Amino acid sequence: MLRTASWPRWGRTLLARGLGSRRGGSAPDQNGKVSEIKKKIQSVLPGGAWNPLYDTSYLPPEHSDVVIVGGGVIGLSVAYWLKRLEKPRGAIRVLVVERDHTYSRASTVLSVGGIRQQFSVPENIQLSLFSIEFLRNINEYLAVVDDPPLDIQFNPSGYLLLASEKGAALMESNVKVQRQEGAKVCLMSPEQLRNKFPWINTEGVALASYGMEHEGWFDPWCLLQGLRRKVQSMGVLFCHGEVTRFISSSNHMETRSGEEVTLKRIHEVHVKVDHSLEYQPVECAIVINAAGAWSGQIAQLAGIGKGPPGTLQGTKLPVEPRKRYVYVWHCPQGPGLETPFVIDPSGVYFRREGLGNNYLGGCSPTEEEEPDPGNLEVDHDFFQDKVWPSLAQRVPAFETLKARSSWAGYYDYNTFDQNGVVGPHPLVINMYFATGFSGHGLQQAPAVGRAVAEMVLQGHFQTIDLSPFLFSRFYLGEKVQEHNIV
Repeated sequence: MLRTASWPRWGRTLLARGLGSRRGGSAPDQNGKVSEIKKKIQSVLPGGAWNPLYDTSYLPPEHSDVVIVGGGVIGLSVAYWLKRLEKPRGAIRVLVVERDHTYSRASTVLSVGGIRQQFSVPENIQLSLFSIEFLRNINEYLAVVDDPPLDIQFNPSGYLLLASEKGAALMESNVKVQRQEGAKVCLMSPEQLRNKFPWINTEGVALASYGMEHEGWFDPWCLLQGLRRKVQSMGVLFCHGEVTRFISSSNHMETRSGEEVTLKRIHEVHVKVDHSLEYQPVECAIVINAAGAWSGQIAQLAGIGKGPPGTLQGTKLPVEPRKRYVYVWHCPQGPGLETPFVIDPSGVYFRREGLGNNYLGGCSPTEEEEPDPGNLEVDHDFFQDKVWPSLAQRVPAFETLKARSSWAGYYDYNTFDQNGVVGPHPLVINMYFATGFSGHGLQQAPAVGRAVAEMVLQGHFQTIDLSPFLFSRFYLGEKVQEHNIV
């Protein structure tokens, strides 16, 4: 019978003592015993080499203090900060479970790689300011001895947001908040806009905001691989497999109002590895749900949302996959090397891609136009009908563009308020969330990873207070109103 992970009864703080989920003696003792057994077997077998009959290196360990479901950039960031902030070194055993080891469907690598501070919610601005500092000094964080330095190809061209007469007052209000948080953003009149970017048609534009510092775009794949390389050097374990089940225990209690609630604690994660019909059970103390577009399904596996409607137990994690298209086009007469990341009032966005007169962009569909997320096929008519007309209206040179390529990727879309979900679940008390960012998870991943690690290790947010992003807001009906969602 498996021993459950030790854990303070009501505490959120993950103490070194509470983290220990291994049976028996310490890891060095166990390793010593295994070594002695190997020596004895070698002494009686011909040849002398230790050749186990079956390779089990692909299996996850039987015990891990923390299991992170999802090995994208957010899951890896959580792993990084857990190991970086742990005391003493080597105190925490971290396992990352990722079912798509090629990352062919991962939101991270299919992103357009932008980072901006031009949000309306202070916490979103703070997250991006922290993350840009991380990216600008990436080799101070992710350097690995004897490996080449990372080059994430950061392009500091900034974001240019355009507002119609209807949206001008809101843009002014947003910029005021951004400046209060330390972001360097300027407002531009249509005349100033034409002077700086003469290729823009300012018809219908009443005001523009432009990020003068710490905005632009970078290579998402490089960040992903840099984080993966670093956390492996820090001792983080990886498993290519799928989480199929959680084993948990329950405690029933009554609130002050007399409502009975059930508290759950996950003790074991079942991981089905590739090319196998069986699963490997992993005892654990903490589970991090960083499964991106599929985090809602992982929450359901843990029993979240399976209760009477209108109750905390019946409140689901409102995160689902939404498909988004990205198109690449060529235009020799286009805006050129000084092109910022432009967001039009219509919702269409574009930026320069490389140095060869190529551009990429797209537009989020309306609720009525949402495509089937069951595949990653691209709708080329959407570009012709919805994207290109707005591009050509805003940049007349784009009337002669030639479409080159396209792809589709997933948003981990929070249907409640399109903002991230960060921190513990109030009833499944050892499941933590890092998901639901609805398109801005990549740019905020370094800060989100630290926030989750702080909550796990210290029991509260320290660097940035992300209390508005807790799961409980779904039950309370308290939306985080972010006006700058792209």
